[in-house]
Order: sequence, then structure tokens, then C-alpha cells
Amino acid sequence: MSHNSYVHGYTERESQRLVEQSEALTDLLHAGTRYPAGALVLEAGCGVGAQTLTLATRSPHARFISVDISAASLKQARTRIRRSRYTNVVFQQADINRLPFPEHCFDHIFVCFVLEHLAQPVDSLVRLNGLLKPGGSLTVIEGDHGSTFFHPSSETALRTVQCLVALQAETDGDALIGRRLYPLLKAAGFSNVRVVPRMVYVDASRPDLVQGFTRNTFIAMVNSVRRKALEQGMMEEAEWQQGIADLERTTAPDGVFCYTFFKGVAIGYSARPGKKMLRDDAGVPATFGSIPIKRL
Repeated sequence: MSHNSYVHGYTERESQRLVEQSEALTDLLHAGTRYPAGALVLEAGCGVGAQTLTLATRSPHARFISVDISAASLKQARTRIRRSRYTNVVFQQADINRLPFPEHCFDHIFVCFVLEHLAQPVDSLVRLNGLLKPGGSLTVIEGDHGSTFFHPSSETALRTVQCLVALQAETDGDALIGRRLYPLLKAAGFSNVRVVPRMVYVDASRPDLVQGFTRNTFIAMVNSVRRKALEQGMMEEAEWQQGIADLERTTAPDGVFCYTFFKGVAIGYSARPGKKMLRDDAGVPATFGSIPIKRL
């Protein structure tokens, strides 16, 4: 994954959007994800640390190594964790396809909103599989922009969303990858694959989600590609503005907005005979790790 493959860009507003998204969706996306004391967990593609903080909070006695390709994003992630006074996370700059770790060294791996930006997600998943201890678990969370629907309906608004899908495809990404999680994990050699949809439903009775998800997460994400979409002639300026206005219209008292994320949990290489297993809150077998964390 290169810097150029991140279609949303590395702006200050994008960093804030990622944090707001995490805060709005913590309970929805992280339900059932907790790691046991002493477990060594790799967070592959931590970005600005929006998900890292939740992981560290929910599993305070596990140990996390969080990696990302962007030095600027890692700087923000370190600051966020330091301010929260968690000491169970270390960070390292690395490419997800060239991770500097030995085989079978992690008890668990967590990947969130990363596969959608990779040209060869199966290859990346195969490499991650090789980093898991026997019986270790992988948790993957991805969105699917094709799952977007809302009231009042608007073809113009849907076209703005499609611009984002098309622009991400130009960088060899896939904004519709959520629906592919099961076959991707199976193709990468994982077993006990379970994928569940996590729908975000927003209406006026949920003002926190109206602001935190519909406005600050989804509409902001679509608007992040405005310049590229206009430069490529995908839409005219007036049409784009109308599409965004129609998305905003769904936040009115009579509006409704829906979007579906997909969460996959799978097991890596088979457990060794006689290996004592534990289970996390999601019911996934997990071995305890004994590898000390290096200050990377």
C-alpha cells in the first residue's frame, strides 16, 4: 500500500474524520472484540490511531504492535495514545506487504478499513496469515459503499458516492470490498471464517449518529474526493453541490440514512495438538503469546 493509494488523502480534515468515525461506531464495530491478558496483537494499518485507542481501552492487558506506512499518521497515533496514558501499544512504520516480523509470532491480528485500499488483498491476507501463531485469530472490518441507501432518495447523491467508488478503483482499491470478505478470507487460507453485517441506521431519533456518522463520517468522506471528481469531469460543480446537498437532506427530521459494514473473524493455521485454547468475547479460539514487545 502506497501513500497514493489512499484515495481520501492525508489532510487534517481526513484525520479528524477518521477519529469521529471511530467514536461514532465504537460499539457497533468493536462489539465482541477483546483480547486476553498477555496476548500479542498486530494492528496492521493503524493510521492516525483512531481504532488503536479503542483496542487499547478494551483490552488493557493485551500488548499491541500497531504499524502504518505513513510517518505523519503514526505521529498522530503516538500522540493520541500518549495523551490517553496507555502503555500497552508500540508503533512502527512499515508497509503491510513487507512487515518486519518473523512467522507465527502474533496471537491475533486486527485490520480495519485497510483491505479496501490494497491492490492484491488476498496476497496481503496470506502474508498476515503467516504471522499468526497456530490457532490465532484475524479480525477484519470493511465498509461497502454499495450498501448506501437513504430517504429522501436522490440519483444525484448516489452519483457523488459512485465518484468515490470509481476513483478508488483507479488506485486499484475497492470501495465495495465489504461484500467480498468471506471469499477473500477463504482464498487466503483462513478457517472458521465468519462474516457478519453491521448496519448503521440513522434517523432523527439518533442525533449523535446524524452528526457523527452521516455528516462527519460519510458525507465528509464523499466530499474528500470532490476536487479529483471535478478535475476528471465525473460531475459538474453544480451537480456535485446538489448531490452533497441531497445527502445533507437525509439528516433532516424526516430523513433516514443506512450503511453496512462487514466484520470478519477467522482462524489462521491449525492449532498444535494439545495446545490449550482460550476464547475471546466473539467465541474465537486464541492462544496466549509469550513474545516480548520490542520498542520499535
